[in-house]
Amino acid sequence: MDGSWALIAVGLVGLLVGAAAALAFRWSERSHAREPEVAKPAVSYDVAALLSALRSTSVLLGPGGEVLRASPDAYATGLVRNGRLTHATLNDLVAATRADGQIRDEHLEVPRSAVPGADRLSFEVRVATMAGGRVLLLADDQTAQRRLEEVRRDFVANVSHELKTPVGAIALLAETAADAADDPELVRRFAGKMQREAVRLSALVQEIIELSRLQAPDNEVGYVDVSVDGVVTEAVDRIRVEAESREITVVVGGTTGLHVLGDHALLVTAVRNLLDNALRYSDNGTRVSVGVRPRDGIAEIAVVDQGPGISSENAGRVFERFFRVDPARSRDTGGTGLGLSIVKHVAQNHGGEVTLWSAPGRGSTFTLRIPLADDSSDGGAPSRDEKAPPTSAGAGGETRDPHPAR
Repeated sequence: MDGSWALIAVGLVGLLVGAAAALAFRWSERSHAREPEVAKPAVSYDVAALLSALRSTSVLLGPGGEVLRASPDAYATGLVRNGRLTHATLNDLVAATRADGQIRDEHLEVPRSAVPGADRLSFEVRVATMAGGRVLLLADDQTAQRRLEEVRRDFVANVSHELKTPVGAIALLAETAADAADDPELVRRFAGKMQREAVRLSALVQEIIELSRLQAPDNEVGYVDVSVDGVVTEAVDRIRVEAESREITVVVGGTTGLHVLGDHALLVTAVRNLLDNALRYSDNGTRVSVGVRPRDGIAEIAVVDQGPGISSENAGRVFERFFRVDPARSRDTGGTGLGLSIVKHVAQNHGGEVTLWSAPGRGSTFTLRIPLADDSSDGGAPSRDEKAPPTSAGAGGETRDPHPAR
């Protein structure tokens, strides 16, 4: 009897030991499950708020060079990709700062992308170390300012070159005329040439002033209601004498009664420059057409010529300052190379654009597009005359819509 109780006691002790072991095992599992994984260094709320308030593009790097936080501009400009700095020059700058702890300020130019020939971005960069092995990189994008400086430098260089030509010609002609004082015929001929160069110089200076005014940062168009009919009529009147002297017919047609918001004088200058350009590259006895129409809330003024046309290589450059498709012809006709650039800036200042359609041997169509005033209807009024909208005959007598599909 005593042996039976002993066996029962041993069995109970074994059950208790097994239960205790099972409970200990379960408790161990739960304890391991509750242990958090090792997380990456976190950016505190205060630091994140401070970086968000900075105007500069900011990148906060961890001890291993990983990006902990970056402003949206850092991704937009390509400074950060896949959680890392993308440019070796930036990584070198960060490594040097880590090595000695000194704050570094550098001017760097980096490519926008890995594509060969990609545009280069200009940055003023500051790199400084922070606690916990972190590094802060601040970058100010100077690309727009650099481009503006380049444009100004090129503009000054181009203006200097363009002014030298008529000034030098006038000086040479005056010297030649003085040497030929005993020959009245030669004096009259040289005086006529000096007069033409003086007119060209005056036109060049006036257009430089006009273009500078249009490009001034504080330039604002005085928006008033402007009649498109009045703009076209005045612009045509200004070139009528030259057109008649060369027996070039100027035909005006299309929709009347359209109105835009803008500056009447500037819009007249733009249309007149388009007409001047059309006359300059048109042969005597041909025709220049002006067509007006509303389209999707835009007033389109198209000037069509029957000139030699423009190749695709030059079409993208015709609105650049001082660019001439045919420099010799421009010199003969007094062209300054600024007229179409002025048109482009007038259009931009009015919230519009100027477009070009052209093909060698088929003439050119320049279209000035300006937003309509709210009270202008797309239906328009009857045409200025009873004829159809103007067309232009291209090579082989082919007619062409003054508003070609773009």
